[in-house]
Amino acid sequence: MSTSCKREGIRCAEMAMVCLTDFEEYAKEHLSKATWDYYAAGADECCTRDDNLLAYKRIRLRPRILRDVSVSDTRTTVQGTEISFPVGIAPTAFHCLAWHEGEMATARGTEAVNTCYITSTYSTCSVEEIVAAAPNGYRWFQLYVYRDRKLSESIVHRVEALGYKALVLTVDVPYTGKRRNDIRNQFKLPPHLKVKNFDGVIQVMEAASSEEYGIPSNTLDPSISWKDVYWLQSLTRLPIIIKGILTKEDAELAVEHGVQGIIVSNHGGRQLDGGPATIDALSEIVDTVQGRIEVYLDGGIRTGSDVLKAVALGAKCVFIGRPAVWGLAYKGEEGVREVLQILNDEFRLSMALSGCRNVAEINRNLIQFSKQ
Repeated sequence: MSTSCKREGIRCAEMAMVCLTDFEEYAKEHLSKATWDYYAAGADECCTRDDNLLAYKRIRLRPRILRDVSVSDTRTTVQGTEISFPVGIAPTAFHCLAWHEGEMATARGTEAVNTCYITSTYSTCSVEEIVAAAPNGYRWFQLYVYRDRKLSESIVHRVEALGYKALVLTVDVPYTGKRRNDIRNQFKLPPHLKVKNFDGVIQVMEAASSEEYGIPSNTLDPSISWKDVYWLQSLTRLPIIIKGILTKEDAELAVEHGVQGIIVSNHGGRQLDGGPATIDALSEIVDTVQGRIEVYLDGGIRTGSDVLKAVALGAKCVFIGRPAVWGLAYKGEEGVREVLQILNDEFRLSMALSGCRNVAEINRNLIQFSKQ
């Protein structure tokens, strides 16, 4: 497949894309090595990155039969808003590295499928451009807390005014994880791309420090603590969702601090290597939260049956990161839509083959952990 692709150039875009792995192979072949390595990177030895995927293979389904699955419904809600199925787009950076229209294409592809797009702070299109590209899309905004709190404050006010529906506070990056290939490649954004949300805001700081992933290093605040959740609540009326929780203790603290949701996440295995796969951390968090707030998950979702397993274990919705970027690399907006559509079709089929007619019928009785 790969050689004929190279030989026939334009025709490779017409290959049948059957599963998410097809998009991964296409992206690996067509992106530059530094860009591919940046998206693929895990921290240190990549144990957690890889375990995010392997953990799903340790979980078996217990299908029920003769349940009349002639009609099925994959719809669900997140924060009270209906989406077409329980998969959204996780925040990932620098989409213009994968496709010239970048996050604008991601926003349009997600809008077409009627699901949630979490826009990254580290976007190569501005929040304004993203909203203009997909005015009817359902969007949350992923936020970091910076040493300069005014930076965080101004972006919060911008996205709230633009109609973003929630803030996703990423809490697992007091410092950036060690991603070996990025160091070897001396990864930097190419000169024609910028972290657009800070265009003109951060430039004054640039002379003072070296760059890390498109902004001056030491911009992130390692002193971030639970009191910053209260600070954020004082700035906005938007729901706050905390991304990066992996333990029941922190899940309980999140509920106590009045947030509206948790994303069980290890940052795609890019931060602490040796932590749990997210699907393995999910159950204890769901059991602790006990329905008081919604629990979501990202990391390792590659098939519709992965989605089914996560929902059965209590995730209200899952989010995909790298696969969205692979879709972009393949065919921009259309590629993102195709990736989501394949997952939706696979999820619907896995549901039906397990005897579930709608998302409400999916529960933990569907899950059998394999003995190893």
